[in-house]
Amino acid sequence: FSCEWAAAHFKFRQPRSNLAYALEARKTGTRAVLMAVQAHIITYLLFARDTEYTHLERLCRIGRREQEQALAVALAETLWAAGGGGRAIVCLIPAAVPMLPHGGCRAETFTERIRLFEFSEKGAAQEFISHHINCFKCEGSHGVILFLYSLLFSRTLER
Repeated sequence: FSCEWAAAHFKFRQPRSNLAYALEARKTGTRAVLMAVQAHIITYLLFARDTEYTHLERLCRIGRREQEQALAVALAETLWAAGGGGRAIVCLIPAAVPMLPHGGCRAETFTERIRLFEFSEKGAAQEFISHHINCFKCEGSHGVILFLYSLLFSRTLER
């Protein structure tokens, strides 16, 4: 992975703004992953929440906590679907890993430290992700790579 991939994480726009529902996506290779998750976020915010606001207002009135909840739901839904509806694997790094200076990022800086957490219930996976949401959304967390690994392990390498 390049340093661009290693630096990528799930970051929302300002809460309670016209784009509060939107993830920031730079023009890098990670954009496709972010946009796939974005689709699940919008679906959750429009159709799964019970609010008194109209559809468009629902998207713009969300706060930071609602952004985090929407992200946790979107990640869990995607992993659950990748696992065929019977399991989800969530990959996390136990401690923050510093970025490498110029010259690229070597895989062993974080890949060797990944821990796998397996869930046989979607609700349990969602709750776990919600409790560890900073592992996906904080700068320096390698959040997009962790999600990509989680997808691969949930889907299984054979499938």
